[in-house]
Amino acid sequence: MRKINDVMTRDVEVISPDATIAEAAKRMRDGDFGMMPVGENDRMIGAISDRDIAIRGVAEGHDGNTKVRDVMSGGIRWAYEDDAVDHAAQIMAEHQIRRLPIVDRDKRLVGILALADVAVKERKTKPATEALCGISQPVPA
Repeated sequence: MRKINDVMTRDVEVISPDATIAEAAKRMRDGDFGMMPVGENDRMIGAISDRDIAIRGVAEGHDGNTKVRDVMSGGIRWAYEDDAVDHAAQIMAEHQIRRLPIVDRDKRLVGILALADVAVKERKTKPATEALCGISQPVPA
């Protein structure tokens, strides 16, 4: 059974809740990733994704100077780095998320596990398939 720390991405950029969504978008573009944890006072308080910027930002009429805290997702889900990949895939499926922050046992951010990491780096197809199926389920209204 593979552990998350065997397949996760370790190079994680954190953004301040007081940064602008334009800055977040530029950093995502330049780093070629779609989600950034939002950190304040050495704690992860949320996450902002390219989808948050598009749906909660641009589609609702906000401009690039809007603060990250105004469009970020709260109630962030995460897993421990020494958890099994299957466990992370289950969290991703249950909460319909494609990118999961990973913390150590001191709850310090150490990486991000993307659905692509599970699909490409995990030698079994079952975790990625189950996560994708869960993520793709319609959300009840």
